[in-house]
Amino acid sequence: LSLLDMVLCLTVIPKVLAIFWLDIFWFDNKSISFTACFLQMFIMNSFLTMESCTFMVMAYDRYVAICHPLRYPSIITDQFVVRAAIFVVARNGLLTMPIPVLSSRLRYCAENIIKNCICTNLSVSKLSCDDITFNQLYQFVAGWTLLGSDLILIVLSYSFILKAVLRIKAEGAMTKALGTCGSHFILILFFSTVLLVLVITNLARKKIPPDVPILLNILHHLIPPALNPIVYGVRTKEIKQGIQKLLRRL
Repeated sequence: LSLLDMVLCLTVIPKVLAIFWLDIFWFDNKSISFTACFLQMFIMNSFLTMESCTFMVMAYDRYVAICHPLRYPSIITDQFVVRAAIFVVARNGLLTMPIPVLSSRLRYCAENIIKNCICTNLSVSKLSCDDITFNQLYQFVAGWTLLGSDLILIVLSYSFILKAVLRIKAEGAMTKALGTCGSHFILILFFSTVLLVLVITNLARKKIPPDVPILLNILHHLIPPALNPIVYGVRTKEIKQGIQKLLRRL
């Protein structure tokens, strides 16, 4: 999860900051090469869905830990983690690859100014003189299939977890069980909420200022990576003890 966050940030934020600083100092070099633009598009699409898939795998991990605690060591093995990592990369990398490929094969004969500070598929493909219906349709279907299936499996995992937790009668066991899911659930909720707001603003683009979807798109690549280590770090005993020791030395 940390690796995905770092790659997403390094793909988007440096270019956004460069454009911002060039605006301040009145420089006009805001260009991006053809190859770099489609590479950025691929990384944004694939790593965003990889993050969603990682949350789904983590939800399954929590489900096994709470619903089948005695079988946890035999199910969540090192071999399972390796297979899960390969699945996350392969599924999302292969299914999002056609998005930049389709966009790169379009004929660009009009203006070359993207009305965005990042190379999103819709922003780039709108500059083409060709019909982009299939391009938009593939992104829509692939996006909702990948993110939608992950969300359904996450909801199913948590419904089973909630059902199992409500059966626990031992004092403090329910709180402890829910506490193990707290950090994960907060991050999923935030990730899904920001993504939903981004989708809604894109659908209602004509009724809102054009800069709002762009800002939300950037924040979606910036805020979750900033919050993930904080949410997990605060709730991790070893990290909490390390920070306390560091503060005592100061």
